[in-house]
Amino acid sequence: MRAAFKTKYPFIDIHVEEIDGNEAAQRFILEMKTGRAQAWDANSVLNAFYNEYPPYQKKFDLLGMAEHGVLKIPATVIDPIHRNIVAVASNIQVVAYNGNLIPPEKVPNSWEDFLKPEFKAGKFVADIRPAVLSVLVPAWGLEKTVEYARKIAAQQPIWARGYTRALTAMLAGEYGLALGPNFGAVKRAQAKDPAKNLQYKIVEPVPVRLAGTDSVLATAAHPYSALLWLEFQASPEGQEIVDRHWPYGASVFVPGSSQEEVTRGRKLSVMNWDHFTKIQDYEKKLVEAYGFPSADKRL
Repeated sequence: MRAAFKTKYPFIDIHVEEIDGNEAAQRFILEMKTGRAQAWDANSVLNAFYNEYPPYQKKFDLLGMAEHGVLKIPATVIDPIHRNIVAVASNIQVVAYNGNLIPPEKVPNSWEDFLKPEFKAGKFVADIRPAVLSVLVPAWGLEKTVEYARKIAAQQPIWARGYTRALTAMLAGEYGLALGPNFGAVKRAQAKDPAKNLQYKIVEPVPVRLAGTDSVLATAAHPYSALLWLEFQASPEGQEIVDRHWPYGASVFVPGSSQEEVTRGRKLSVMNWDHFTKIQDYEKKLVEAYGFPSADKRL
């Protein structure tokens, strides 16, 4: 992304670093609050701590600029509440399965199918962090989703933390089914599966989380260059790079992206801007509904 941006804007010097994980994000938030983040013009806005960022972002009206053509950014990927944060990517959750262990016709066709008796007692992997369930709240409402979490816990799944190891175990034939891993994670794992056993199914409502949320820092020394950086990531060229190198992470709202193609015509449950400020509350209630898992197997 940096190389492509530099090709388009050779007169702008750009340095990019990746920030990954909650601990790194919390350190950066502390630097923002103490005024020590002055080396940066644009910054990532982590969804898990979304409420912490707005007071420290430049008061640009990105939505107004996009609507009037000043910035070539799709209005659908800009926060309509704060109006200065852009989501240049998204994540969708799918059902993953090992076709050598479970035939396609036996794979759940709905999220409720995971509650069937045949999927009880270690028959599928579920993340101990209920991220996929929280993204069902926009479509189902919090009450129904919390009740669903209780029922999932009662199914006694194989609890995991993150799906990277779970998908690797599925490639090895250890597990046959997974509840809600990221589409991109499954596609990456498929690329390492010469036997082509790892498959996925799109289940409705398709959980969609806006991702790649970026903004311009209030203390930015080069705020207008930062605007160009945000615009470039949301451009067709930038989105192609996101799809190729995320990978499969270009926004579901961008026509022709991998996610848009597999979800076209399907019902979505979008964890959008209206829900961002409530994510932590949703997940807290869902974790409480899970209880303290005491599964026989833990990845």
